[in-house]
Amino acid sequence: MHSASIPTEKSVSPSLIFILAAACGIIAANLYYAQPLIGSIGSTIGLSSGAALIVTLTQVGYGIGLLFIVPLGDILENRKLILSSLILTAAVLTIAAVIKSAILFLTASLVIGVGSVAAQILVPYAAHLSPEAVRGRNVGNVMSGLLLGIMLARPISSLVAEYMGWRAIYFISAALIFALALVLAKTLPSRKPSTATAYPALLHSMLHLLKATPALRRRAIYHACVFGTFSLFWTTVPLVLISPPFHFTQKEVALFALVGVMGAIVAPAAGRMADRGWVRPATGWALAIVIFSGLLPLLVPSSSALAVPILVVAAILLDMGVSANMVLGQRVIFSLGAEFRSRLNGLYMAIFFLGGAIGSAAGGWAYATGGWEAALLIGIALPAIAMAYYATEFSRLRKENLID
Repeated sequence: MHSASIPTEKSVSPSLIFILAAACGIIAANLYYAQPLIGSIGSTIGLSSGAALIVTLTQVGYGIGLLFIVPLGDILENRKLILSSLILTAAVLTIAAVIKSAILFLTASLVIGVGSVAAQILVPYAAHLSPEAVRGRNVGNVMSGLLLGIMLARPISSLVAEYMGWRAIYFISAALIFALALVLAKTLPSRKPSTATAYPALLHSMLHLLKATPALRRRAIYHACVFGTFSLFWTTVPLVLISPPFHFTQKEVALFALVGVMGAIVAPAAGRMADRGWVRPATGWALAIVIFSGLLPLLVPSSSALAVPILVVAAILLDMGVSANMVLGQRVIFSLGAEFRSRLNGLYMAIFFLGGAIGSAAGGWAYATGGWEAALLIGIALPAIAMAYYATEFSRLRKENLID
């Protein structure tokens, strides 16, 4: 491995940003491959009654990594940290592909989640590489790759499993992650943070950062709400589509999931708006789009010929709003200070992933007890809470102006 240093602001190439975006997508997809396959995996390894634990433990592992691994990006050489995570993930994916024991598979799922936080070391890394004038655009481009990975993972794993069996996706992902480690070893410049903090002090500082950084708390709450709606929608809409009157096959559900990919195209545009100083109005639009995406399916009965096209539009709008809001939030927190970017990003992601877990659980409960409409109402309420909180930004500004 070479020991190149961080390039100067003018030398950051589009090809390197593209590599970082592709890397984030390939890594983040590991969190979602198992979601449509838990029935098949559970029956194979003897875990039929608790197969949902596979997804839960992957997410728990990711949360652990966000809080305990990602902050290391502020004190350890970033390239070595990323490559170590990738090699661990590739090894465990290979093991998961051949495991027959339920306990071992669940353990592997947890470790896959931990290793997959390499994506969240790469995002602040991209911010470090980028000059202030284009930081939002570059972070947006990298995040669009990450979001594409999240959105494509489920349909890809469904299609691979249909033709090659569920173990194939673990073999394929292991090969991709290993190849990615080789590419990044050759292309990533090294970055040794200047911060010299002991690990226990680093972790302790995160609580202080959360208390002392209102912008982080605000952006994390906004995105916890909209990501809750995102998780709720994509947890419940497959159940809706395979039920009457739609009767979709699993392949058709996978193809439907592909439409959401179109929503990721707004991530770079959101980054450009942030670079121009339009974070506040763009946030309002993003939250409004997410609310509207939940309202739209309520306007058309499921028996209507327009029901599926409306769901397609709702899915695209939802993913657009979520993608834009995520990039706007990261643009804000990455402008707060280079020396603690990784810790801020770890906190931001951990908080909004908690929102996603709550949204997914609430969606499953609401669908089981009150049907699709009940789930949608919760999906509307979450971003409505964020919108109400967003409105306080303007009341605070008015007070400041009166004081001035």
